[in-house]
Amino acid sequence: MKYIGLHAQQASNNFKSLLLICLFPCLVLFLTLLFSMLLVYFTSEVQEFGYVWDEALQMSLSMAPYVLGGVLIWFVIAYFANTAIINSATGSRSLERKENKRIYNMVENLCMAQGMPMPKVNVIEDNSLNAYASGINNKTYTVTLSRGIINRLDDDELEGVIAHELAHIRNRDVRLLIVSIVFVGIFAMLAQIAFRTLLHSGRGRGNKDGRAVAVMMLIALIVAIIGYFFATLMRFAISRKREYLADAGAAEMTRKPQALANALRKISQNPNIESITRDDVAQLFIEHPKGRKKLFKGISGLFATHPPIDKRIAVLEQF
Repeated sequence: MKYIGLHAQQASNNFKSLLLICLFPCLVLFLTLLFSMLLVYFTSEVQEFGYVWDEALQMSLSMAPYVLGGVLIWFVIAYFANTAIINSATGSRSLERKENKRIYNMVENLCMAQGMPMPKVNVIEDNSLNAYASGINNKTYTVTLSRGIINRLDDDELEGVIAHELAHIRNRDVRLLIVSIVFVGIFAMLAQIAFRTLLHSGRGRGNKDGRAVAVMMLIALIVAIIGYFFATLMRFAISRKREYLADAGAAEMTRKPQALANALRKISQNPNIESITRDDVAQLFIEHPKGRKKLFKGISGLFATHPPIDKRIAVLEQF
């Protein structure tokens, strides 16, 4: 695959980040209107479209400042707390220089050659083979490696993996992914809140107020699920090409595309990090750490966050 210039990649990812940030409030406002329309329709005796539309529009306009304000507060908190959230989700910890000078030398040498600041280095105590990059700026950029990938790859292969993650940082892929993770997480949280409230309100089925709350929460749950679906599609809209570009960037940094191809071949045999339960965080890894069921491999490929690893290997072997 032809390598796209650094500035072109950065500009593309910056544009996609801005586009996501602009589209998300639009999606939230649309879903607020949808929630209002469903609520008016199912709770009002008058069900004519004109009446429902007018009442729903007025309701959604009154709700919009509070909804957008709440989403903004959540986004700011999640955006700046993403490092702690991701570290907690992956079970990673800081890898000290004295623990593994081999890793630090590789990272430092690659960063010096590219004129990049040195990122933090973390480790996941898991014998599986995987790695990811995270962070939103030079203070938080981190390269995380599993214990298995450190122990089982030779120097050239491990250098290729580290270069791949540094390419994600250099291309600003990680910032774009953090934005998508935060957005999807908001709707996942809203769906959970609505579902739990619905279960709780269902205990008082004989109470009129309880039934009203149940109806409202059922509508909220449906709307939250719709929002989660569209937010997830936004995440998939972040092209899988970013993995190919990071592979190409790593090949350019190391001048050893075959070494990265060999590393990917080994990773494909055991990428499954046991501690990973969140699919949004899983998209950060060099290969999806939860694996793909062969039965649904063809269908899931339409919604995959990573291209098939065998295709990535084939592209690298053509360099």
